[in-house]
Amino acid sequence: MKKRILKQMVLIGIFTALAAFLLCTAVFYELFRRQVMSELKGYAEVLTDSEEAVLAGRYTLMDELRVTIVDQTGKVLYDNTVENNDSMENHGERPEVERALESGEGNDARLSRTLDKSMFYYAVLMNDGNIVRVSKEASSIWGIMLRAMPICILICIFIFVFCIGMSKLLTDKLLEPIDRMIGEDFQRMNSSDVYPELVPFITTIRHQHENIMKSALVRQQFTANVSHELKTPLTAISGYAELIENNMVPQAAIPSYAQRIHKNAKRLLTLINDIIKLSELDDTEHELNPEYFDLTDLAKRCMESLQIAAQKRGIHLHFVGNVSCRLYADMGMVEELIYNLCDNAIRYNNPDGKVWLEISTRAGNKPVLTVRDTGIGIPSESLEHVFERFYRVDKSRSKSTGGTGLGLAIVKHIVSRHNADLEISSEPGIGTRISVIFPAQADERG
Repeated sequence: MKKRILKQMVLIGIFTALAAFLLCTAVFYELFRRQVMSELKGYAEVLTDSEEAVLAGRYTLMDELRVTIVDQTGKVLYDNTVENNDSMENHGERPEVERALESGEGNDARLSRTLDKSMFYYAVLMNDGNIVRVSKEASSIWGIMLRAMPICILICIFIFVFCIGMSKLLTDKLLEPIDRMIGEDFQRMNSSDVYPELVPFITTIRHQHENIMKSALVRQQFTANVSHELKTPLTAISGYAELIENNMVPQAAIPSYAQRIHKNAKRLLTLINDIIKLSELDDTEHELNPEYFDLTDLAKRCMESLQIAAQKRGIHLHFVGNVSCRLYADMGMVEELIYNLCDNAIRYNNPDGKVWLEISTRAGNKPVLTVRDTGIGIPSESLEHVFERFYRVDKSRSKSTGGTGLGLAIVKHIVSRHNADLEISSEPGIGTRISVIFPAQADERG
């Protein structure tokens, strides 16, 4: 980047030097042109009352000038550069002659058809009605400019060298804070250490760095937790299988060991499925598939699918809210959310406990899904951690019930992906209440 900036600034320097050279040339040319026209005007005014002297050829001291006398019809009466005036074409259409006839004087700069040279012309109307025209070859002006050319070139070289030096200085100054950010710990950089325009950039980079480090730490902890969680059932399965393989288990105990292997395999499969779901939710590029559906019907189906699991644990399920509630969301994710909330309420409940699944709406047409239970509850200090991955309030009970510690983490991700709000309240020994408030729903027909 430094080379690119320096290269661009050098190109700007070259352009500036060329522009300065062309500007100087244009200014010098205009100044010289005005000076020449002023001199020609002076000569022409001197000659306006001396037509006879001009015709008599007395102005030989003006050999460097071309003097021409033209009548009102454009016929050349005299020209000191040619021997035969009759051979010259009519000058009535010459711009300076036309202007002199109209306003008394006129000037022009062009290529002379008679001499085939670039000339400056100045014409003045004389008292007798004829026009005296004085002209000078432009090469004399260019000669002056050529003599000034070395000075102009030296000035341009100075500008170019100055621009290169300033480009190097400004580039180093511009990139110095960035170089220090690369070489030092920019977390400790103060806003006063850099120019103000770079402060938002440093702030953004610092926040991104903090997010990356936080994400890396979360992933590291997640990887460690996954390894630990997978290792436990795998070790149990491997140990039981090895005992059976080596005939170290009595024949009568084999069904019991097989049941333990099946239980750990089931727990392992559940854990793997939850990890896969969580990884999919972590993938921000994984698009939602929103559609309109009846949240009430979906909630009833989820509750029916959990009836058997609840009966095994002696838990009573109750559904509240028979009014249809339309929701625009990813139906698969919402189904996963309901299942996890109800499954948690069943797993961490007391014998003969109850679970209520309620569908309602709040002001502004916001659908609300609420799951409450009469379970073991959550201590206040653990409420802010229950949605973390692998966090368990009662680790021993969680493993005995087959929980993975990822259910509520999946719930939190689904809520976040749908821009919904999450409310939780709990009291140990009394129960827990979790509500998901979805965004206000637009008209399905709109």
